[in-house]
Amino acid sequence: MIMVSSCLAGLEVRYNGTHCLHDKVKRLVENNQAVTVCPELMGGLPTPREPAEIVDGDGYDVLDGMAIIRDRAGVDVTAAYMEGAMRTLELAQQLQATLVVLKENSPSCGSSMIYNGQFIGEKIAGNGITAALLKKHGFNVISEDDFMQMLDEF
Repeated sequence: MIMVSSCLAGLEVRYNGTHCLHDKVKRLVENNQAVTVCPELMGGLPTPREPAEIVDGDGYDVLDGMAIIRDRAGVDVTAAYMEGAMRTLELAQQLQATLVVLKENSPSCGSSMIYNGQFIGEKIAGNGITAALLKKHGFNVISEDDFMQMLDEF
């Protein structure tokens, strides 16, 4: 089973109430070949919500207690993001997910790039907290761009 970020399937769950629809991802969900997940919502955050970024590190650093996730208003939202990551891990384990496709750049879902924690639109190499937790537990986590490239190769 494939798990995908809900926003990639067209669900309006992003911080600003929008989606990042990829038609191929939506078709996989419609054909019961993929299951949607939104770690932020699973952690209890609302839609819309303040954008958030990891400060002083990446998702691995958050898991190790060395960094936090803060929203643009300055509120520490680490606990909600941690809860969402844990619930996503539980679902991935229940589904025995063979692939997890997550939205790049997100403080939860980024699998190779995230924002730098300064809310200036700058990206750095790193993983979001959910991507990091899933990778630590052996799941194959990729971005939507890598997934689209993989599909194009078939």
